Amino acid sequence: MEDSRTEVTETDRVAGLVAAQENAIALFAEVEAREIVAPGVGEREASDRIRDLANEMFGTTKHWHKRIIRSGPNTLAPYRDNPPDRVIAEDDVAFADFGPIFEEYEADFGRTYVFGQDPGKRRLLEDLPAVFDAGRAAFAADPDITGRQLYTAVEELAARRGWEIGIWHAGHLVGEFPHETIDGMKAESYITPDNDTPLRRTDRLGRTCHWILELHFVDRGRGYGGFYEQLLDLA
Repeated sequence: MEDSRTEVTETDRVAGLVAAQENAIALFAEVEAREIVAPGVGEREASDRIRDLANEMFGTTKHWHKRIIRSGPNTLAPYRDNPPDRVIAEDDVAFADFGPIFEEYEADFGRTYVFGQDPGKRRLLEDLPAVFDAGRAAFAADPDITGRQLYTAVEELAARRGWEIGIWHAGHLVGEFPHETIDGMKAESYITPDNDTPLRRTDRLGRTCHWILELHFVDRGRGYGGFYEQLLDLA
């Protein structure tokens, strides 16, 4: 009986995380349809409009991390930085990084937008989801893969396409809100070179660990970067 309850609980957790991501996908499809992230719009203005749209569509008022819209040179900045607000320009790259909470389950979702026809920026737009899919395939192919091994795989995939990883990790744990505490100094919570533990494991409460794959690619010479993230281990 105890095992059955545990199985039902995990089934509910998986369903909650997948549903949260599906809501995030729907939210950002509407963001694109309404051209909320667009030239002439300020980063903070776009962020606030997406916040309001999440409330309008889903009644979502909580986000588990700071809401990010970055454009132009601000796309080089890692998550922890807080660059000054900027108006999106006609030929910019911009990206969104949001963590809305749906029914107490966290989504963590990122997408990139390219305005204009610069071939390097257009290539970035194509490379991000391609590397995401390749990283997910590497995870699926090795049941014992560690955080270090997956980070290395993603780093190599990015480098082959001419990109540098712009942050110190390539993903993290995700779950119910508030989820398993993510400590900035705790390597086991991240897909990082310092994490030698298998990603397929249980947390301190005995629950299955679930992961976000987070890609921040930059070209420092050209002065821009892009972002893409969503669930790694759940479709």
